[in-house]
Amino acid sequence: MTMTGSRMRLRLDSARAAARPERVGVVTSIVGLGVEVSGVRAAIGDLISIGDDPRIDAEVVATTREGLRCMPLGRLTGVNVGAPARSSGAPLLVPTGGGLLGRVLDGLGRPIDGKGPLDIDTMVPLHNETPSAMHRARIDTALQLGVRALDTLTTVGKGQRLGLFAGSGVGKSSLLSMIARGTDAQVSVIALVGERGREVREFLEDDLGPEGLARSIVVVSTSDEPALMRMRAAFVATRIAESFRDAGADVMLMMDSLTRVAMAQREIGLSVGEPPATRGYPPSTFSVLAQLLERAGTGRTGSVTGVYTVLVDGDDHNEPIADSARSILDGHVVLDRKLAIVGHFPSIDVLGSISRVASRVNPPERTALANFLRTVLAARASAKDLLDVGAYQPGTNPLVDAAVDHDGAINSFLRQRMDDQTPAAESWDRLSRLVALPGMRGGH
Repeated sequence: MTMTGSRMRLRLDSARAAARPERVGVVTSIVGLGVEVSGVRAAIGDLISIGDDPRIDAEVVATTREGLRCMPLGRLTGVNVGAPARSSGAPLLVPTGGGLLGRVLDGLGRPIDGKGPLDIDTMVPLHNETPSAMHRARIDTALQLGVRALDTLTTVGKGQRLGLFAGSGVGKSSLLSMIARGTDAQVSVIALVGERGREVREFLEDDLGPEGLARSIVVVSTSDEPALMRMRAAFVATRIAESFRDAGADVMLMMDSLTRVAMAQREIGLSVGEPPATRGYPPSTFSVLAQLLERAGTGRTGSVTGVYTVLVDGDDHNEPIADSARSILDGHVVLDRKLAIVGHFPSIDVLGSISRVASRVNPPERTALANFLRTVLAARASAKDLLDVGAYQPGTNPLVDAAVDHDGAINSFLRQRMDDQTPAAESWDRLSRLVALPGMRGGH
């Protein structure tokens, strides 16, 4: 359909909606985060407009014989029992298209950057079918991230889903901004879910910068917004990424953080009467995470490579959300607080990180280089206690000797400034030169 035809269809749909007779219900109860409405018919996922001036949108999350249970997408200040409620008869629609590049949107896909209306031609439903397992293209091509430690030792493929696992303040957002600037994906979609309001502009202006923003679409829902708004921000960003994938593009989808999405779903589930299960998370939390993560990946054409940060509670990497996410994702990168404390950035624990597709997207010679450096790092880790107390005798283990002798060169390779985006080919060339240093291959 042409742009003109698409615009005409939107106008016709709006005209038909305006001509329909309006049925008005009422708010019967407001308890906690939930609103109960009677007198109107709607399906799960439909939008309900509550009140007159101003109108507050809410989404139907449950239905009963008595009426609808809704979650607000805005603050309920001023709403009382008896307030009018109107059904839109449709779910949330999401803007798509190249006109979104360089824009900052809220959790409903509305612009919040002060740059005027969006230049779009189509709106698509928020909910979309996950690509069939049998119709997904296989992951066989590496995707450049611009971070040496990731491109070589934890190589990501186009369509892979990777988790960044860390506690608070260890550098997850900074690493995401490096990836946004250094990736060779055609489009980047960034979802900031549950972020502190203070940090949003800092991320956009300092971390991402004008160059990174120009090729990105940013969806923001801060921590003070309703739980449903935070949840919707994650799905709106995913839907936008899917629309570019369906057009044949390779998309980088970055979400900070998956844990706050789970927390939002916990609020929603408990508010509609779900029983708490593991650490207070209702069962729906884990099914929603699976639905969200499975929507990324390859399709018939194009790909969505997902990078999701996971805020581990108390640096416990086995807490429920981290454990569930790790079981679904195609790899995980662990950020180490001990490295962050000593100024080692990015603070990636190379030995604790793994990409499940690295061996499929790298040729054997590159895989051998990465495995050898991992072996050297593992040997140094096993001898750490002896090295710390000065009890290690040089010559005992050639791999430990290589790690000690070339410690500076190894750290220089693994460390990287935020403003340094290294092409993947250059990263592999540096790794090859590092492994070829005299004495590095000592027993091999």
